Amino acid sequence: MYDYIIIGGGSAGCVLANRLSENGKWQVCLLEAGPPDTNPLIRVPLGIIAVLRSNQLNWKYKTVPQKHCANRTLFWPRGRVLGGSSAINAMVYTRGNPEDYNIWSQMGNTGWSYAEVLPFFKKLENFEPGANEYHHMGGPLNIAKLRNVNPLVKIFIQAGLQTGYLSNNDFTSNIQCGIGEYLVMQKDGQRCSNAHAYLNSAKQRKNLNIITHAQVSKILFKEKHATGVIYEKNRKNTEIHAKKEIILSAGTIVSPQILLLSGVGPLAELEKHKINVTYDLPGVGENLQDHLDIYITCLEKTRLSLSLHPTWLGRGLKNLFYYILKGEGELTCNAAEAGGFFTINKKDPIPQFQWHFLPSVETHHAQDLRMMFKYYGYTLKTALLHPFSKGKITLQNTNIKTQPLINPNYLSDERDLELLLAGIKQSLLVLSQPAFSPHCLREFAPGEAIKTDEQICDYIRQHAETIYHPVGTCKMGIDAMSVVTPELKVHGIHGLRVVDASIMPTIISGNTNVPVTMIAEKAADMILSDI
Repeated sequence: MYDYIIIGGGSAGCVLANRLSENGKWQVCLLEAGPPDTNPLIRVPLGIIAVLRSNQLNWKYKTVPQKHCANRTLFWPRGRVLGGSSAINAMVYTRGNPEDYNIWSQMGNTGWSYAEVLPFFKKLENFEPGANEYHHMGGPLNIAKLRNVNPLVKIFIQAGLQTGYLSNNDFTSNIQCGIGEYLVMQKDGQRCSNAHAYLNSAKQRKNLNIITHAQVSKILFKEKHATGVIYEKNRKNTEIHAKKEIILSAGTIVSPQILLLSGVGPLAELEKHKINVTYDLPGVGENLQDHLDIYITCLEKTRLSLSLHPTWLGRGLKNLFYYILKGEGELTCNAAEAGGFFTINKKDPIPQFQWHFLPSVETHHAQDLRMMFKYYGYTLKTALLHPFSKGKITLQNTNIKTQPLINPNYLSDERDLELLLAGIKQSLLVLSQPAFSPHCLREFAPGEAIKTDEQICDYIRQHAETIYHPVGTCKMGIDAMSVVTPELKVHGIHGLRVVDASIMPTIISGNTNVPVTMIAEKAADMILSDI
């Protein structure tokens, strides 16, 4: 018998396991469906190429065919390992915009304004550049400057300045818009995942039991009180129970799936699959939001970029030894070394777009490396931060091992296509600046033949992809479609909370890993305050 059971050892679950067990009073169990984070390539930043390709570390989800994206089935990588997606992501440190959280508060989510969440953002970080009014030193998650900056990154920033954008060396301060190098979640040139940050110091505690390869299939209820879970490990089902609470931290895809399989969700969906109804909660699986992303790739002639071309291999071997000896060099690259935030409407306080600049050619989530073997190049990705289109997660069947139906409904609202058209035009303008002239061989994608608005819109439909930020399927709120309260307790249920990206009522203006870490820090504080 445990006091707390945490379902999911991802970005949020690692935080909760640490914080709920650190006073030594409570027995805590953390259940993770994937393996321990022992693969050495997780720690090597440029190992992102390998971990994204791994069948053991990546769930490799796929969406249903997207009607407004040329009926394509889109690839959705998610971490399947302790640390979750923080173990396979690009380590980019952003928080979103202060107004994102003020909007949550204005929606009725008391306690979630920017002023109220800022202390938890600060609590989670060890900010190597130094403490100030926005940052803290001494927290678990190490935030560092890039150890090695590719020369093309400097050229991209110079091109942005030539276009008229302002330089920004910290997108998490009071000013988010601008262009610059990203800060990264690394320590001594190695990835600092949430598992490394929060579990390494906690896993030896006698009151914390971490069970990997344990896939939860169902939450157990006594009437409307969550009492335990069933998980499968080594083809054996085990039932465990919690005295105080069960905390669901399985992520935007699996948290609603587990709720539905446990009888909590829209009545019609439960009846469709003949699932016994625990509680009719219509918002479960709804409100799915994601950042849709479109890329421009240019081939370059100065061979400064990262590549797998035969002529790069000597350089790569040299950098391997440099990394082993000093923890420096090109293997510390996080793939997306620079970027920025911008808006077409200059009066809008919240950015509409985010850039990720990669000193390499596009590899389609590292699943197709042929371009890297053939060319040197660079890629600029443009993500729409606040899409109007929303989707949902529903069940395919009642087997937890069958991925649910993922329908982000990309570009179903025509305004999103209009915005992405404006965004990619701005990106093309940056890449056309004089700074790139000595380096650009030619524009590879979309290509110089694609010029009209109609052609560019067709390119977006054919090539836009996720930038890995799905949120919202168990949204926090007080309206009829909310799933959890502002305290993250599931409406209508006792002893059950959801703590992960799925609780976001609206998507934030940036990468989601750090906001999820903040959510878990705040949730742990609320849980311990309830005792």
